[in-house]
Amino acid sequence: MAKHEALKTQLDNLREAVPELKGVLVASAEGLPVAHSMSNGTDPNRLAAMAAAASSLGRRISEALATGTFQEVSIRSDDGMLFLYSAGGKAVLAVLGPNTANAGLIHLEARNTAKEVGDLF
Repeated sequence: MAKHEALKTQLDNLREAVPELKGVLVASAEGLPVAHSMSNGTDPNRLAAMAAAASSLGRRISEALATGTFQEVSIRSDDGMLFLYSAGGKAVLAVLGPNTANAGLIHLEARNTAKEVGDLF
């Protein structure tokens, strides 16, 4: 199976496990979209750039505080939430959900997906 197909399968599996998700995206560390499944009209190029920037900041904070390897960033707002997960050193997994979604279930499923995505790189 080609790498892009394997990534798409991982994203599809995550969306099946948590159907209320508004979107999932894998971005390169440079901020380019690699694979995505969006259902809310979000521009994948823009999300990829923001996800890479936020995860880069998270990495720098983790290093500055000597707290170990960066793992994830959570952003909650009035109408939704965004979770960013390190997917190895070369990619980031972005997961968009409504505020009503079960954050624990999202973390459980997305952490596994991020590991699988990281292994593909």
